[in-house]
Amino acid sequence: MNKLLIIGSNSIHVYNYIELIKDYFDEILLISDKKREGSTIRTIELDFHLTISSRFKTVKEIKKAIADFKPSLIHIHQANSYAYYTLKAALSSRIPKVLTVWGSDILVAPKKSFWLKKMVQYNLRHADAFTSDAEFLASEMQRIVPKIKLDILIANFGIETIDLNWPKENIIYSNRLHKKLYRVEKVIDAFNLFITNSKDKNWRLVIAATGEETDNLKTMVDRLGLNDYVEFVGWVNKEKNAEYYAKAKIFVSIPESDATAISLLEAMAYGCIPVLSDLPANREWIKDGENGVIINSLTENIFERALTLNLDEASMINKKIIDDKGTKKVNKEKFIQLYDQLLDKIK
Repeated sequence: MNKLLIIGSNSIHVYNYIELIKDYFDEILLISDKKREGSTIRTIELDFHLTISSRFKTVKEIKKAIADFKPSLIHIHQANSYAYYTLKAALSSRIPKVLTVWGSDILVAPKKSFWLKKMVQYNLRHADAFTSDAEFLASEMQRIVPKIKLDILIANFGIETIDLNWPKENIIYSNRLHKKLYRVEKVIDAFNLFITNSKDKNWRLVIAATGEETDNLKTMVDRLGLNDYVEFVGWVNKEKNAEYYAKAKIFVSIPESDATAISLLEAMAYGCIPVLSDLPANREWIKDGENGVIINSLTENIFERALTLNLDEASMINKKIIDDKGTKKVNKEKFIQLYDQLLDKIK
């Protein structure tokens, strides 16, 4: 009987992953900071804050869950306190432990403090296998623990598209979180430059999602006199998100740091021209000037440059890339193969 213990935050990415692989297992138990409303997955809620009390209580509770549930395999999402507490709890266990690393775990956290770096190093030293959604992220993982050869699978959670037939419109679509990391204010600046210098004023910037910067972004749009051109649509469901991708000619995402973003894969699948930060993960998917735009300067007219690309040709290239390595089916097969290999070792 195959049983999975999965540990991760109350994130849509964790639940999407469970949906991806759930039919491989007979039973799944999730340990998280909070159970997602509407979820039918059996869940144990624990405190994953980095405090002394959590360090002892949470490890004790995870150890008890392992003993009671007796999983065939443990899969942890994020190389932060979720991994640290779990790997401490399972230190003496022979159960295979997979760690899926997210971009911020490796690209941001270790630079914040000496202790966070030590925690990440501990996590990388004690899991049995790893997954990363980008080659460059895997390289950074290996750089953090150079004396250990890490077993890293390159795979993402994959996407599924809805069959839509919307004609393309003069829409630029942004749906990253309204946090400083994602620099949505720079997107607005870039759109202001574009619309000010464009002879065609029939363009809209559609900004989805929300976050701590939402009010500041709305104030900025008002100050720049862009209210007639910029639309804040908030959180949108899967269908509406797909509709915006399908209608948009351009998708923009210019964070300071990122691994492979699912939003990028979705935009590629729906035929948008991606306009992206010059980050290693983005260059694994996009060739500047061919199937998207990689920007080196936020002072240039990035959207005007995107329009020099042939939309139909870029769309064909991007859809082929997604078919080859971006679908749920392709990536599910990778994760299942990893599980098979790990479980075969302990038979």
